[in-house]
Amino acid sequence: MTDERFEVRRQIAAPPAKVFALLCDPRGHVAIDSSGMLQSAEGEPVRQVGDEFVVHMDREALNDYPMGKYKVTVIITRFEPDAAIEWTISGQIQPPLRHLYGYRLEPSEIGTLVTSYYDWSEIEERYRDKNIFPVIPEAALRATLGILARTVE
Repeated sequence: MTDERFEVRRQIAAPPAKVFALLCDPRGHVAIDSSGMLQSAEGEPVRQVGDEFVVHMDREALNDYPMGKYKVTVIITRFEPDAAIEWTISGQIQPPLRHLYGYRLEPSEIGTLVTSYYDWSEIEERYRDKNIFPVIPEAALRATLGILARTVE
């Protein structure tokens, strides 16, 4: 872990394939979001690096920046079936921020050890001094893992 990355882990009593299937489904992201920002999603389940889907967002859930409702395009940057998925987003702010979200899945005795991470170490230089990172707190990642467990177990 660094000052520019959060990483949290949780054991989930479901096989990696079941967890991964939910994480590939755009609606799955909305279903497990603990921040309240993700409102709905459009698109087909992702199958490879470069696949995209749209998420309708509501920044008022965080009450930090007056962005209101907007949409982002989720772009898959890492895809390893039943093992890892990672993405960045492109939206209103251009050039894209280049922050990354992802999950690593490892088989375990009870099902899957899930690691969720949020990494802003590669953000555009122009955004470094704007005091906007991290966008979500580490606690939100942990809470999302709790909702993920409840959803797939």
